Amino acid sequence: MEGGKGGVVKHILLAKFKDGIPPEQIDQLIKQYANLVNLVEPMKAFHWGKDVSIENLHQGFTHVFESTFDSLEGVAEYVAHPVHVEFANTMLPQLEKVLIIDYKPQ
Repeated sequence: MEGGKGGVVKHILLAKFKDGIPPEQIDQLIKQYANLVNLVEPMKAFHWGKDVSIENLHQGFTHVFESTFDSLEGVAEYVAHPVHVEFANTMLPQLEKVLIIDYKPQ
């Protein structure tokens, strides 16, 4: 299945929010992000957390968001979904740094 489009895909977003954004606003954005799993059918699961590493190699990223999909097509459908697009247009301007990686667990 390696290299194929089927099979579980993890969509990882690393984020650093801009300085000066109130914690309540960050909490609200995270709630909106978590709610996408209820609104976008291909999105099967959502988990998030804050960096807790002692290695100090986070490069400024403070939050990790992980979404699970059944296929690469599911990720593509999610990315193009109007609800995701609207959320991204709200979330991305609040971020100083963002890194997105999709991978297939081995």
